[in-house]
Amino acid sequence: MLQQLFILFFLFLFCLGDSSVDALLTAKGVNYEVQALMAIKAALKDPHSVLNWDENAVDPCSWTMITCSPQKLVITLGAPSQNLSGTLSPSVGNLTNLQSVLLQDNNISGTIPMELGNIPGLATLDLSSNAFHGQIPTSFSHLKSLQYLRLNNNSLSGAIPSSLANMTQLALLDLSFNNLSGPLPRLLPKTYNLAGNSLICSLGSEHSCNGTAPPLLFPVDTPQTPSGRSKSHRLALAFGSSLGCVVLLIVGLGCFIWWKQRHNQQIFFDVNDQRFEEVCLGNLRIFQFRELQAATNDFSSKNLVGKGGFGYVYKGYLQDGTVVAVKRLKDGNAIRGEIQFQTEVEMISLAVHRNLLRLYGFCTTTSERLLVYPYMSNGSVASRLKAKPALDWSARKRIALDAARGLLYLHEQSANQKGAMLDWVKKINQEKKLEILVDRDIRKTYDWIELEEMVRVALLCTQYLPTTRPKMSEVVRMLEGDGLAEKWEASQRADANRYRVNEFSSSGQYSDLTDDSSLLAQAMELSGPR
Repeated sequence: MLQQLFILFFLFLFCLGDSSVDALLTAKGVNYEVQALMAIKAALKDPHSVLNWDENAVDPCSWTMITCSPQKLVITLGAPSQNLSGTLSPSVGNLTNLQSVLLQDNNISGTIPMELGNIPGLATLDLSSNAFHGQIPTSFSHLKSLQYLRLNNNSLSGAIPSSLANMTQLALLDLSFNNLSGPLPRLLPKTYNLAGNSLICSLGSEHSCNGTAPPLLFPVDTPQTPSGRSKSHRLALAFGSSLGCVVLLIVGLGCFIWWKQRHNQQIFFDVNDQRFEEVCLGNLRIFQFRELQAATNDFSSKNLVGKGGFGYVYKGYLQDGTVVAVKRLKDGNAIRGEIQFQTEVEMISLAVHRNLLRLYGFCTTTSERLLVYPYMSNGSVASRLKAKPALDWSARKRIALDAARGLLYLHEQSANQKGAMLDWVKKINQEKKLEILVDRDIRKTYDWIELEEMVRVALLCTQYLPTTRPKMSEVVRMLEGDGLAEKWEASQRADANRYRVNEFSSSGQYSDLTDDSSLLAQAMELSGPR
């Protein structure tokens, strides 16, 4: 009883010291952001359990697919390409601090909630490539901070709300490939796409809307040519115009060649192929190379704070005063291409946890690959362990616990990390659920036995010890049906033996199979002579 009272007293003091938590509590003491997120989860179908949200948690900032501000307010709901279905709950409108909603490339259906218009700071809304139907909510006109709106590749119908014409802050509007109809308002975004809506007609047209979509650019009024001009005058005008165009083309081509010889052509992209010099997707930012060049004083050696096998790390100052660490990767134009680098950046950006260093942004050119992280002024764990004055025992214990929490997230709670992929495949292989791996377009035509054989070959190639992995000649023979059963049985026996060895080592003995890594070395140093 005394212990329970102590815990309650501690929680009371903790809540008193955090005004941001108090502000999120309802009259019944429930975090309204947790309430809203759990309602969203309940309305969605999540076959792979990527939304591992706990309704008993007070702080949702450690949840997957969620990003929080320094004040512990939910600012990003990002779950693209997660095979989600179901509907989007109107409770999303209760997350009034949201800045980005990224749910593209799923199979979410139903209507788009009107309540999205209640989020004043929403800057990016991407619901593209889903199965939404119904009309575009007129409440979107209340979103005065909205800059990027993508609703393409859905089944939306009805007219485009005329109120969208007043959203002067919109930089991108993509409504392509829906079933929209009716008059087309004079849209103001810098870039917009309405292709694939066959029932749209121009504003003020006398024709019915059963035609094709008009061009994306409105026609420019051109004055009529005076009827009194002579034929020779027209010919001279045409010849002069053609000659002028040729000269301009040559001059422009020359300027382009001159510019290209003196500058690295920079290529910017994001997961949605939006062609802007700088795009914010959640907290992931795309930098210009010259911006990072200026931030690091042209990658001066004075700004160099670290180096490793993958590149050099420089301290930098952005224009807004933010201090960052810029990792300049080696062999930026080597084998790995644009798509592979982009995929790796996406995977890193999805690792969001308080005990993991969050990727702030990146930059890519034809010859450079750079990653941008928040600058950690206290240095690395290794440097802190060896620094003076020595860390006391409680600090070392906190470091070990926080490192364990970060690894727990990577290995068990983040469904998007490559480190968890092998364990997941092993699990579904044991449970005889390998059909999950098969593309749904060919699920009726594949051979289950051949699938199991290929998965077993893949698992043999990723065994714990490199020396036990098969050679490529053995891989070919196994795929041809020779020797797989024997190799697999031997692998299973080795796994069972290793499990018994690990049980023995946990009793106080060291195992020869222990991974001698820098992480282990740091863990050993935690309880070192200091």
